[in-house]
Amino acid sequence: MPLLLLIRHGENEYVKTGKMAGRLPGVHLNERGQAQGAALGEALKDAPLSAIYASPLERAQETAAPIASARGLTIQTRPALLDTHVGDWEGQELKKLVKLPEWKQVQNQPSRFTFPHGESFFDLQYRLVGEIERIAQAHQPDEVVAVIYHADPIKLVVAYYLGLALDNFQRLACDTGSVTALALRPEGAQLLFLNRRPPFALELNGKAAKPGLGNLQRK
Repeated sequence: MPLLLLIRHGENEYVKTGKMAGRLPGVHLNERGQAQGAALGEALKDAPLSAIYASPLERAQETAAPIASARGLTIQTRPALLDTHVGDWEGQELKKLVKLPEWKQVQNQPSRFTFPHGESFFDLQYRLVGEIERIAQAHQPDEVVAVIYHADPIKLVVAYYLGLALDNFQRLACDTGSVTALALRPEGAQLLFLNRRPPFALELNGKAAKPGLGNLQRK
C-alpha cells in the first residue's frame, strides 16, 4: 500500500468567518486559500505523485488544481471524500452553534452524535476509511498519492489508522492548506507527520524506495 498525502483544502470565507460550510455548493477558495493551493503545488512539484484524488466540493478541487498542474496529473474526483453531512447546521455560524447543548457532545463524545438531519461521526469515519482503503489498494507500496479533502474527515482517518478512539479525534490538528503523511503497509500504518504546511520538500531516496520514516527526508 502507498504513502498517502492527506491534504486539507485552502482557506475560504466560511473558514475565515467561522461558518460551517458542510456540503454547500459555491464555497470557493479566497485569496489566502488560492495562495495556499499555489504553495502546495510548489512544494509538491517534484514529489513522485502517482495520482491525485479530491472531494467534489469546489474548495477541494481548487486546492488540487495547482498540485495536479505541477505534476501533469488529472484530478480524480471521488464523491466518498465529501465533507461531513452536517444537516441543519449547514451554513450556520460556529459562535451560535457552540451555545447549543449538543455542542458539548460534538466535542466530548462525538461517537454518539448525529448531526440533525445529517450524518453521524461514526458513519462518517466508516465512509472515509472505506474510501481511503479503496484508494490505497489501487496503488503499489512504492507509490505516493495525494488526497485532497476536508478537516474532520482527515482527522477521523488518521485516528482510525493510529488506533485512536473516535471520541479523541478532535485532539488532532488539521489546518487549511496542510499536509499529513500516512504510510499504509500490510503490517500496519505509520504517521510520518501531521498538519505540515509549506514550504517543505518531500524526497524519496530511490525510485523503488518504500515510503517510510527512513526514506522520507523532510525539510
